Amino acid sequence: MKPYEQRFPWNLDWNLLRTFMVVVEQRGISKAADFLGLKQPTISSALKRLEDATGRQLIDRKPNRFAVTDAGKILYDECANIFGAVSQLPQLLAAEEAELSGHISIVMTSHVVSPHFDKALETFAQKHPKVTYSMVVEESTEVAVRIRQNQASFGICLLSEQPKNIDARVMCREFFGLYCGPRHRLFGRNDIALPDLKGEASVSFQTEIEGGPLGSVAQLRDRAGLAANLRGVSSNLSEVRRLTMANIGIGALPVHVAKRDVQLGQLWQLPPYSQLPMVEIYLLTNPRRSLSPPEAAFLALVDELIFNVPLDDRTYS
Repeated sequence: MKPYEQRFPWNLDWNLLRTFMVVVEQRGISKAADFLGLKQPTISSALKRLEDATGRQLIDRKPNRFAVTDAGKILYDECANIFGAVSQLPQLLAAEEAELSGHISIVMTSHVVSPHFDKALETFAQKHPKVTYSMVVEESTEVAVRIRQNQASFGICLLSEQPKNIDARVMCREFFGLYCGPRHRLFGRNDIALPDLKGEASVSFQTEIEGGPLGSVAQLRDRAGLAANLRGVSSNLSEVRRLTMANIGIGALPVHVAKRDVQLGQLWQLPPYSQLPMVEIYLLTNPRRSLSPPEAAFLALVDELIFNVPLDDRTYS
């Protein structure tokens, strides 16, 4: 390292990093000042000091314009990793406790139904009663961002490509089929042919875009000849299910999730019935994260109860 690079972490006021994160997240100096209970000149001065220390412009500040520069984006991501690591310190310092305690945070896409994951969670909870949990539902892209920024223990989501700086393993697989609600004209019929669906209104997920993790579901809608324009969209599986039941349009849902609704007479599966699109659900971890004792123990149990099981047995049809 150059002498300047060696001195940088010792000379830097680390409080400036926290202020910079708030400026980015609040998208403005005045909003950051209100959030922190400080005056606007104080925030502007802190940002200027940080830019002087790094030798880079971090925020493009012009009248009626606020934009984070490329250097600012890089610094923000690293700040998120730093503060994520600092937030783990209480759990890491408590590692000497005889009985495992601490917190596990999971961020996941909506309505993931995996008996294997549920079993791992139940087994771990019974074995370690002092561990607490938080589960937050986000879109798949946001799940990956949170794991990359070290803001959660584990992530569960769909992926269209391998994310950078994240370990991703296939937790399970599911197949998507087409369904209609109880007031749809095709409900309850056993003689439906694929051409009967042509031009029908449909509902689906916001992530169903070309090249996205649900791109194969879009191909399924095209295969059935459904209307090109979606009549209803949501990023939440439960809401797509609601739109389908309300007869807003035909919806594509995971077959094993919709099975119970079919049995209860709330949904009806439509053709095609074979060669359905398969979607993989991933477990994400951050290799740069220093796992707390409960996180490390939970990951070990997940490896034992999930990833030691053949993938065919984790494929829900």
